Amino acid sequence: MVNKSWAAGLHENSTAFPSLRLRMGPSKTTVTTIGAAALLALASCSAHRQPSNDTVFVSNETGGVALVDGATGRLEGQLATGPRPRGMAFSPDGSTFYVAASNANRIEAWGTRSHKLLHVYGSGTDPERFAISPDGRSAFIANEDHSAVSFLDLGTGRITREVRVGPEPEGVAVSPDGKLVIATSEVANLAHFIDVASGQLLDSLPVGSRPRFVLFLNGGRTVWVSSEQRGTISVFDAATRKLIRTIDLTESFDIPEPVMAIEMRATKDESRVYVAMGRANRVAELDPVSGKVLRWWPTGERTWGIGLSPDDTRLYAAAGIGGTLTIIDLRAGKVMATVKLGGRPWGAIAAAK
Repeated sequence: MVNKSWAAGLHENSTAFPSLRLRMGPSKTTVTTIGAAALLALASCSAHRQPSNDTVFVSNETGGVALVDGATGRLEGQLATGPRPRGMAFSPDGSTFYVAASNANRIEAWGTRSHKLLHVYGSGTDPERFAISPDGRSAFIANEDHSAVSFLDLGTGRITREVRVGPEPEGVAVSPDGKLVIATSEVANLAHFIDVASGQLLDSLPVGSRPRFVLFLNGGRTVWVSSEQRGTISVFDAATRKLIRTIDLTESFDIPEPVMAIEMRATKDESRVYVAMGRANRVAELDPVSGKVLRWWPTGERTWGIGLSPDDTRLYAAAGIGGTLTIIDLRAGKVMATVKLGGRPWGAIAAAK
């Protein structure tokens, strides 16, 4: 075991990371590699040194998006976003990073590598999660306090359509062919199927209580919808909208903590699906064919958002109550680092350097 800690710079005005000041570079404009020091506690590090080949973008509800080296856990800087950043996505070509600044009612576009603010879009009220179309031209936004999914034209910056759905929509995803959007209502416990071309609400199907995330698999033919409170995943045939099966995580975990299913990520070859388990403080690895849990790892308190490295060798888990980012070496099957960020980390996605 090797334990390491060091200080790394953050935005000097960030409410998420108050503390000492440490200047790390000349820039103090839109992205900051300046400011308040954060302690990084690294635990259970891999014996071999992994290449620093990706940057993890971690949204924090108390302010800003932290930039963390995926291999070392070193804090590299922070994007000074609008208030309460939550949902995040990359453009299809990876050049643009999008983030929902929920309390500012906007989607922000940043250069993935330049870390400069490129554009600000009005999103409708209280955007939480959103999905970028496969052609990169549209964003489909869950407006949590407005019971709607907004269609945003990223070329013109205009909201072109608003589709009414159940109360407090959160999860939203678009099919690989760009023809179908599915959004979840966490209050009505429904998955809403929406035709992109017409904006027609095709169906509203019951799922487990407080559905949080939507994942398309098998080239868009299969849809997974996670349930926070039930700890289940409803699996649908996208074309027929029929329930195929229900994966129940409670069957694999006999633990005192509540078994939950929140955010889900699949490897590029779809041989594995990873599930953030919320207040169970774990991430589970599933075989998507059998639906069985293969492995799991301890993570921070209330693990909400997860992401994979571009080469699928590491997993990143953001813990909102614990204030941490857990880095897991998937090849070794071990937690390699726990990064103490403070605040309320919400989500984590990674881009190649």
